[in-house]
Amino acid sequence: MKNSEINITVSLDEANIPERITWNAIDEQGQPQVSEGPSQSKAMSLSFWDDQQKNTLRIDLWTKEMPVDEMKRFCIDAIGGLAQTTLNATGDSYMAQEMNDLCDRLVQHVEQELKNG
Repeated sequence: MKNSEINITVSLDEANIPERITWNAIDEQGQPQVSEGPSQSKAMSLSFWDDQQKNTLRIDLWTKEMPVDEMKRFCIDAIGGLAQTTLNATGDSYMAQEMNDLCDRLVQHVEQELKNG
């Protein structure tokens, strides 16, 4: 069996607010999977399915520097990604399409907000 490792580092300020999020992925030979050195991000969302409790364990973090409009886009992209995962994993095209339709409405909402200032 082949193994990969994903490392996430979150630097916090004195109030435990994330200031910096970095991550990198390495294979079992220690070779980077994405790029040389850690990549920086302003937000992350990580979910695990707990088979015992039948619910999702989530870690959602964003830095102080994450702009609100980008956070909204991040959330829309996450929903779109879940739509594709739903289609790939379950074949439920109705559920995937409903999620994509929601994304379309949310994009329009964000664009309207930006236009209105």
